Amino acid sequence: MNNAGTSSDIYQEFIMEIYKNPLNFGKIEKPSVSASSGNPSCGDNVEIAARLDKSGRISEIKFNGKGCAISQVSTSLLTEALKGKTLEQAKKMKKEDVLELLRIDLSKNPTRMKCALLPLDVVKML
Repeated sequence: MNNAGTSSDIYQEFIMEIYKNPLNFGKIEKPSVSASSGNPSCGDNVEIAARLDKSGRISEIKFNGKGCAISQVSTSLLTEALKGKTLEQAKKMKKEDVLELLRIDLSKNPTRMKCALLPLDVVKML
C-alpha cells in the first residue's frame, strides 16, 4: 500500500471540513468591537466582530465574509483561538500562530499566505 500523500489527504479533509462547517460564522448584534478588510487581488473579504466581557476578554466572536477556503478556514480557526483572550492578547498574535492553527506550510506560496493572514490583519484593527 502506498502512503504517499497521506498527510496531504488529511490536510485536505481538515480544511474542507472546516470550510463546509465553519466555526464562529455569523453576526453579533451590537458587538463591542468590529473590523473588516479584504484582499483585492483574490476577492477575499473578512469581517470580525467580538463582544467583550466586563474583564475585557473576548466572550463571543464571529466572522462573516467570503473567499477562498484558506482565508475562510484561517478566520474560523483564529476566531476559535481568540475566545477568552483580551484584545491586547489577540493583537499580539503572530503570523506563525495563524499558520500553526492552519497546519500548512505556505512559505513558498505568497498569494495563499496573504489569504491565510487576512484575518490576522483584521484582528489587529479591532
